Amino acid sequence: MARVTPLSGFPEWLPDARVVEQHVLDVLRRTFELHGFAGIETRAVEPLDQLLRKGETSKEVYVLRRLQEDDAAADGAASHDGGRSGEKQLGLHFDLTVPFARYVLENAGRLAFPFKRYQIQKVWRGERPQDGRFREFAQADIDVVGAGELPYHFEVELPLVMAEALGALREVGVPPVRILVNNRKVAEGFYRGLGLEDVEGVLRQIDKLDKIGTEQVAALLVAEQGASPEQAAACLELAAVHGADVSVVDRVRAIAVQHDAVTDLLEEGLAELGALVAAAGERAPGVVVADLKIARGLDYYTGSVYETVLVGHEQLGSICSGGRYDTLASDGKNTYPGVGLSVGVSRLVSRLLSAGLVTATRGVPTAVLVAVTDEEHRGASDDVAAALRARGVPTDVAPSAAKFGKQIKFADRRGIPFVWFPGEEHQVKDIRSGEQVAADPQTWQPPADDVRPRVVAAS
Repeated sequence: MARVTPLSGFPEWLPDARVVEQHVLDVLRRTFELHGFAGIETRAVEPLDQLLRKGETSKEVYVLRRLQEDDAAADGAASHDGGRSGEKQLGLHFDLTVPFARYVLENAGRLAFPFKRYQIQKVWRGERPQDGRFREFAQADIDVVGAGELPYHFEVELPLVMAEALGALREVGVPPVRILVNNRKVAEGFYRGLGLEDVEGVLRQIDKLDKIGTEQVAALLVAEQGASPEQAAACLELAAVHGADVSVVDRVRAIAVQHDAVTDLLEEGLAELGALVAAAGERAPGVVVADLKIARGLDYYTGSVYETVLVGHEQLGSICSGGRYDTLASDGKNTYPGVGLSVGVSRLVSRLLSAGLVTATRGVPTAVLVAVTDEEHRGASDDVAAALRARGVPTDVAPSAAKFGKQIKFADRRGIPFVWFPGEEHQVKDIRSGEQVAADPQTWQPPADDVRPRVVAAS
């Protein structure tokens, strides 16, 4: 048999790592539901033309091909992609935003707006695997979508909900997060005030600042966006503004006045950015920070934009991002504006594990292993297990009636804390401390911390 080699970019966690991932997902889900977000799930595939309608590169999309070409040929002419004649070409979704936009349009008549949803699913992206970047990974999204209009206060609410969700992970050793915020109206108003009309092009270059630095971005602004050296310098001056309080508004306005770049759109964006920073300063001090270089490369963002980093692990890049989009979902007659944030769960879990920041107390749910004295009396062991399970204690029965020492080792290798010895007088042993006491399977209960696997800060 050929040697099995793993596929790069497709993470498969071992059981203890899966416990960590499940804990992260449970905390996110619980927090989202506390704030009124309803859970949905969409299909894994979308028509290829829909996946590519916002300009994403086709090289990143996994395209589905029909393998049953013989059957297809028998029933009708096969299309060039291996599917049946007339079928649309399908691809696996590379994020959850495009399928959510389609979901809203298909179900608009049955949804109550504003509609608050969370969605936790796998997505697939054909990019080059590297640290924290995968071809298959889990995402957790929250979005609020309105019909025709969506009040600005949701742009304030969503990053605060995400700050609460990610902050709840700190008790198990997850580093603090910092949510960097900006507003597209500020950037667009400023650039147009300077006389730069290719706003999207300027934003794409500013979005490269952390990767290539100010000198190269300035050169790109001049060479590719037609900016003068003075205009490029002004763009970089704006991008350097950073702060956790409303003083950033005055600093941006002063730069705009200096360069004669004050516009109504700039003032509208500054009012919104100031409101977000002020609210965050009260509810999540130090977590939400205005950073004027945050641009977000996708062109459908129209208001607030967000990027989130792990403090002390900024080199990993953003683990959570999003923003306001006014026209992502539209059927030509009705428009559904929204604001959303997406957590790269696999990216976050990968860093927590590789950096040794968190660990699971055990990789199996079992709290008690019931020993088997001999195969003739296995039924007695099964009865004990049934009594414990009936009261919510995860329990397994030893696979063979080996010597008790071997059965204890079986439990120890799996991290199972307790071994139960059935008999006329039942005994239960904590194999960590060695303490063994008489116990009744109808009433005995393990300590609360041992009932199920827990995620804890690594020592």
